Amino acid sequence: MEKERAIGETIEKYEKYINPAVARLFRFMGLSTIEHQAAGVIITDINGKEYIDCLGGYGVFSLGHRHPRIVEAVKAQLDLMPMSSKVLFNKPMADLAELMAEITPGDLTYSFFGNSGTEAVEGALKLAKIHTGRNKVISMINSFHGKTLGALSATGRDLFRDPFQPLLSGFVHVPFGDAAAVAEIIDADTAAVIVEPIQGEGGIIVPPDGYLLSLRQLCDHHGVLLICDEVQTGMGRTGKMFASDHYGVTPDILTTAKALGGGVMPIGAFTARSEIFEKYVTSPFLHTSTFGGNPLACAAAIETIKVIFEENLVDKAAIKGHYFMERLQVLADNFPGVIQEVRGKGLMIGVELTKEGIGGLLMSELINKGVLVAYTLNNPKVIRIEPPLIIEKETIDQVISAFAYAVEQAYEMLEDL
Repeated sequence: MEKERAIGETIEKYEKYINPAVARLFRFMGLSTIEHQAAGVIITDINGKEYIDCLGGYGVFSLGHRHPRIVEAVKAQLDLMPMSSKVLFNKPMADLAELMAEITPGDLTYSFFGNSGTEAVEGALKLAKIHTGRNKVISMINSFHGKTLGALSATGRDLFRDPFQPLLSGFVHVPFGDAAAVAEIIDADTAAVIVEPIQGEGGIIVPPDGYLLSLRQLCDHHGVLLICDEVQTGMGRTGKMFASDHYGVTPDILTTAKALGGGVMPIGAFTARSEIFEKYVTSPFLHTSTFGGNPLACAAAIETIKVIFEENLVDKAAIKGHYFMERLQVLADNFPGVIQEVRGKGLMIGVELTKEGIGGLLMSELINKGVLVAYTLNNPKVIRIEPPLIIEKETIDQVISAFAYAVEQAYEMLEDL
C-alpha cells in the first residue's frame, strides 16, 4: 500500500510540477512505476520488478549502472574536494585532459570540460567561429546536437527548431551521407561542418563508406573545420573508441559527453587541435563554465577511461554488437512485415519497423517482458538498442527472446488489420 501511494504521489507531482504530458506518455507506455535502484544492466522498480536496460540512458550507461570502480572514485574525491575553487590548479581536470589527448584521434590536444553534450557542441561551435572568423555552419538533416539555441541551430529536425525561430543565423542543412551536397555549398564563408559519424536520433544511420573522409577532404580544401559530434557514439559504443576511428578520420574538434561520466556523473567535453585553441590561449576567459571540469565529474571520467581499456570494452562492444545484430536479423528475416531493417555498429543498434505505429506496441510488450528500449527522437519508426557495453551474451539472448515475442504480437496485430 505504501509503495502504491508513493507511485501515485510521484505521478501526481509530475502532472502538477514537471509536465503532465510526460506523465501521460509514461502511463501510456505502461511505465506507471518508479525506478528505485540499479546495478549493472538491471534497473529495479519500487515493486521489485527487474528490467534489462537496453536503452542505457541514450548512451550514458556504457559501463552499466553504478559500476563499483566509478562509484568508489567519486566517493574518494567527494571526501577530498567535490567542486573546484576555480583559482588553484585542478589536478583531476588536468589528468583527464591528458587522457583525452591520448584517447582521441590524431593530434587532438586541448580539452574544455562542461556538463553535457549540448554544452560541448555549443563550445565547439564557438571555437570554430572564433578560429575561422566565419559564420556559416553546415549540418545534416535529421541530425541531433542538442536543444540549447546554438546546438539547436545545428540540429536538423524542424519539429524541434521551428517553435524557437529565428535561431542563430548561418546554419545550413543538407542530407546526411551525401558529400556532394556539402561540396555544393561549402565556401570561403563556412566556419565548420558538424556531423555525427553515425546519426543517433536520426535513426541509427550508418553513412556510406568514404563519406567522412570526403568531408575531411572538403574541409581541408576550403580551410573549414570538421566537428565530429561523438556525444552518443564515443567511448567505445560502436566497437571503436570513437566512431570516427572506423573511417580513419581525425576531426578538428570532437565532442564527447554521455558515457564519459561512467553513468555516475554528468560531464561533457570538446577536444581540439592545439592551433585551433589559439584564440582561447590568448583570451582564456572567453569561454568558461562554473561547474565544468569539477573534480567529482573528472574523477568519474578518469576512472571510466581506465575501466574501458582494462576491461577491453571496445572490442567487446564490437563482438557483442555483431552477435546482437545477427540475432535481430534472424527476426527481421522471419517477420519482414514488421521489421524493415536492422543496422548499426557495435552496441549502437537500430531496428527500423515497417510502420510507425508498431513502435509503441513493441515498446509496451518489451517493457512488460522486463526490457527497456525507446525509439529515436527524429524517427519514431526506429527502435534504438544501446545496452551497457558490459552486457553478457546470456542477457542478449533474454532480450532477443522478449523481442521475438513482441514482434510476434505486432505481426498478429497487423494481420488482423
